[in-house]
Amino acid sequence: MDQAKDTGELGLAGILVWMRFMATRQLIWNKNYNVKPREISKAQDRLTDLLQNTYTTHPQHRELLRMIMSTVGRGGEGDVGQRIRDEILVIQRNNDCKGGMMEEWHQKLHNNTSPDDVVICQALIDYIKSDFDISIYWKTLAENGITKERLLSYDRAIHSDPSFRRDQKDGLLRDLGHYMRTLKAVHSGADLESAISNCMGYQAEGEGFMVGVQINPVADLPSGFPELLRFILQHVEDRNVEALIEGLLEARQELRPLLLKSSDRLKDLLFLDIALDSTVRTATERAYEELDNAGPEVNPVVFTIFSKIMYFITLILENLALSSDDYEDLIYCLKGWHHAISMCKSQSAHWALYAKSVLDRTRLGLSSKAEWYQRILQPSAEYLGSLLEVNPWAINIFTEEVIRAGSAATLSSLINRLDPVLRETAHLGSWDFLMQVVMSWDSWQVISPVEVVGYVDVVEELLAVQNKSYDRPTILVAKSVKGEEEIPDGTVAVLTPDMPDVLSHVSVRARNCKVCFATCFDPKILADLQANKGKLLRLKPSSADVVYSEVKEGDLADSSNLKGDGPSSITLVRKQFGRKYAISAEEFTPEMVGAKSRNISYLKGKVPSWVGIPTSVALPFGVFEKVLADKLNQ
Repeated sequence: MDQAKDTGELGLAGILVWMRFMATRQLIWNKNYNVKPREISKAQDRLTDLLQNTYTTHPQHRELLRMIMSTVGRGGEGDVGQRIRDEILVIQRNNDCKGGMMEEWHQKLHNNTSPDDVVICQALIDYIKSDFDISIYWKTLAENGITKERLLSYDRAIHSDPSFRRDQKDGLLRDLGHYMRTLKAVHSGADLESAISNCMGYQAEGEGFMVGVQINPVADLPSGFPELLRFILQHVEDRNVEALIEGLLEARQELRPLLLKSSDRLKDLLFLDIALDSTVRTATERAYEELDNAGPEVNPVVFTIFSKIMYFITLILENLALSSDDYEDLIYCLKGWHHAISMCKSQSAHWALYAKSVLDRTRLGLSSKAEWYQRILQPSAEYLGSLLEVNPWAINIFTEEVIRAGSAATLSSLINRLDPVLRETAHLGSWDFLMQVVMSWDSWQVISPVEVVGYVDVVEELLAVQNKSYDRPTILVAKSVKGEEEIPDGTVAVLTPDMPDVLSHVSVRARNCKVCFATCFDPKILADLQANKGKLLRLKPSSADVVYSEVKEGDLADSSNLKGDGPSSITLVRKQFGRKYAISAEEFTPEMVGAKSRNISYLKGKVPSWVGIPTSVALPFGVFEKVLADKLNQ
């Protein structure tokens, strides 16, 4: 960490990769030697102290430092770690469970406690609560990535299944519940309940040889903040999550000024903020069922559902901005969504078109964030992963999993739910381009237009052919694209009625591999494409459509994507100087200026009055060459 903090972004990315490999159990904590819990706890304490200091001295890297802290336990002074070792002995003694699985776990805890112990403790609690159903124990372990093989791989292996008497039930539930707090105090800094306890303060009494622990409250918390945290804890499991999410965001807003100042308890505030951030995401996912009821019929009930989805989008967008270093564009999007909500509630004529434009801008912001993660993290994951002999699958999906763990993935899922019904309400076209098109304010704008040529193949799902290798350029029409698939070798385009997440694996792959990737909302167009199976088609994305036509192989012998990566010949026509060095928008013509300039002129009089058109002048074609050729510039 000392070296990484002074090497900038990529140095910290390397630390994040290493710590996340450890947090996801791709790396082993220790092997063949004893590490006492108090030593691990103290080591984590030193690391988190260094992270909090770096957070203060390197404010430009706060987002990466937050991500590093989310992968490591808070740690603590020796007494906190020592209590892990002592308290399990008290549990065994008080509940008469000194043999079998509990003794094997006790030996593991003494030898090398790790975040796995939080999961094992929860599995035991779930097993006891289920009236000793052993399948529940294994279910909890499996859901958190712990297998029988992993239990056997510890230096002090756990061979046995838990087995308790019914008269032990109440005592074990009480004592294991207390023990969970001890484990989380060391290993789960970003656990919500543990993070709140560390900020509010708590006391754990000593008993016999077991040391007591006293954690003091963080000083100078905002007025009313403890009550807000208590409200969050009381409602964290509520099915109706709107009030909970509002409370979580209010708490994050209250914390923000404290996170920008140096203090000896800064890391406790950071762990609390990370926990609040994570809880916003999990709470929103519980609301998906309610939000799925939106449909294209425009009536007062649907306007209410539209407003609710857009309101949830503003909440998650604000949550993402609070966790980001570069948040300016997210704030512009947030303002746009609030305006869209007010237009929707007043049933303004153009509310859906305006909301769609804000949605497209939000999606572009998410794409930029995903590309930043990919650029910063993936090379380090591949380099370190290969040297550390990490499983290849864990390396390949490293950045995707980081993205999925944050608010960006939740936000992307919400806007995907809203997009089709907005498109229907705004009477937009049938296509959405996930690769070749950048969304603009009124429609679509094609960037780097390419005429894709290939043979049509129709499949039920992309997953079924992801490992196939096509020996000729292929346009895949796939009924189902979920987002996790690979794009088969030889594929030049994927067309689908599905709308995979813009941050999904397949969307990233399409972008990186220059594959045309589009969603079509018109079943008639899809049916026509499917009827062309086996035929050679040219796809040409335009401003609001995909134009496709059948071609003959002989006519396209020199087509770039049939020939591979070889050079293609193009003809450029030199534009002539029109004797004017600057022109106003009224004079914009194809002979004088390019498409971007002409589009501004074209929009005048064609958009609502609330859309401002920039005042525009241009240096027409030929001015640069004319000025450069002047004798003054010889």
